[in-house]
Amino acid sequence: MSITHLQSFVAVAEEGHVGRAARRLHLTQPPLSRHILALEDELGTPLFERVPKGMRLLPTGEALLHHARRILEEVEVAARTVREAAGGSRGSGIPKPPPA
Repeated sequence: MSITHLQSFVAVAEEGHVGRAARRLHLTQPPLSRHILALEDELGTPLFERVPKGMRLLPTGEALLHHARRILEEVEVAARTVREAAGGSRGSGIPKPPPA
């Protein structure tokens, strides 16, 4: 389960429409649809009901949505923590020598 697939899933779940979710993620519809299909294939179950006006979460999708949001939030917290820990050494990737 990739972060990209989870981001795609959450966007489609929140927008209820692949086209709007694709615009939100700055993607085109075909790769976004492939992300959703790959996630459903990996989990072995459909997550959405395809309806004439868009996509509706199935109970399986509802079960995943809470976890996906938490996972994405934790990824953001981890990235922020690492950036803060890097402090002034951002840039070259080479640690600053200790003061003499």
